[in-house]
Amino acid sequence: MSVSLLEPHHGLKQPEVCPADCEAVQAILSRLGDKWTVPIVAALGDRTLRFKSLHRSIDGISQRVLTASLKNLERDGLMVRRAYSAIPPRVEYELSPRGKSLRVTLEPLVDWVAEHWPSIEIDRSAFDARSKGIDQSF
Repeated sequence: MSVSLLEPHHGLKQPEVCPADCEAVQAILSRLGDKWTVPIVAALGDRTLRFKSLHRSIDGISQRVLTASLKNLERDGLMVRRAYSAIPPRVEYELSPRGKSLRVTLEPLVDWVAEHWPSIEIDRSAFDARSKGIDQSF
């Protein structure tokens, strides 16, 4: 399925997408756009990590949220969880082939943010300065 984010008025053909496809795209983009998916995918990269190592590598995430996020990523087939019957029990996490392809897809987006972040910050500051005058009039 190919979905364009371009609006029809830009002169480019907008593909027809049935409502079921829209729901699927929205559901997956919602998962990818949550607060922790990208940091987890980035932290795993091409390596296998145990829970504690993964937890330590992601600033600000709680154990509960990491556990829930990992279950969601496993459910979507983006991450593989391996539990070993050992004493003490050992659990390892790694990206699935689909998760690795997602990581490759996210890299250009991360590069775009890195390139444009300084100018975005300047624009935000300018907007905030203009908005202060507008907000005070209400």
